[in-house]
Amino acid sequence: ENKNKTRIAKLYPECTVFFLDIAGFTKWSSSRSPEEVFLLLETFFAAFDKLADRRAIFKVETIGDCYVAITGCPEAQRNHATNMVRFARACVAKVNELKSELSDLLGPNTEDLGCR
Repeated sequence: ENKNKTRIAKLYPECTVFFLDIAGFTKWSSSRSPEEVFLLLETFFAAFDKLADRRAIFKVETIGDCYVAITGCPEAQRNHATNMVRFARACVAKVNELKSELSDLLGPNTEDLGCR
């Protein structure tokens, strides 16, 4: 309850939030060592960070195998949605590229992973 009637949230109408989940990760990681899991996540997330830096996208956090990012907040962006869609498409393409490269190190089932 907000007894002082002060605003506890702000509205950002020119903002887009992005969630990327690695499809198949739970099953894949259950048969991998912690080092292999870390290598996969670090490789994917570092690549997403580089893509984000080029597009004025701000990474909020990672939660397990989920990558959370935002654009248009707190500084409004007229093209926030288009910018995020381009980022999302680049992330999917990067996952497809990297999982193929990582399959030699982490096993053939690595290529079964995807994004959602």
